[in-house]
Amino acid sequence: MARENFPSTPATRFLKEKQIPFELHSYKYEQHGGTERASSQLLVDENMIVKTIVMEDDSRHAFIVLMHGNKEISAKEMARLLSVKSVSACDPQRAQRLTGYMVGGTSPFGTKQKLPIYVESSILELPRILINAGSRGLLAVISPRDLEKALNPVRVNVAR
Repeated sequence: MARENFPSTPATRFLKEKQIPFELHSYKYEQHGGTERASSQLLVDENMIVKTIVMEDDSRHAFIVLMHGNKEISAKEMARLLSVKSVSACDPQRAQRLTGYMVGGTSPFGTKQKLPIYVESSILELPRILINAGSRGLLAVISPRDLEKALNPVRVNVAR
C-alpha cells in the first residue's frame, strides 16, 4: 500500500514541536458534510471526532470550544459559564483571520492568535480522538491526555 502524502500545516508543525504523537487520516471533504461525513468515511464513531468551533461573546472576545462531532454547544450554558450576556459562533471570515484556518479545516493547534480554549469534559475521557489537523479533510488521531497537555483547555459541560 502506498504511503499517503499529507500537507504540512501549522497544526501538524505545532504537534511535532510539542512532541505530541499523532497519526493523520484524510477523507473526502464535502461542504456542510460535517463530522458525519468524516465518521462514515473513516468508519469511526462520530462522538470521537472533535469539532473546533470559534466563538465570541457579546463584547466580541473570541474563544475556541472543542465539542463532540455529534453534539451541539449550548450557547446559553457557555454564556452563563463566562458570565456574559450571550455567545455565538464567529462569522467564517473573522474565524479565519483569528486562527489562520478556513472553516471546515479549523484546528485548535497552531492558531494565528492565541485564544482561550474550552473543551467538553467528556472528550477527555475518550481513549483517543480525531481532531482537525489544519486542512479540510485532514484529521489527527491523538490521545485526549496529549490534547490537554498541549493546549491546557478549560473543562466545561456545555453539550446538548
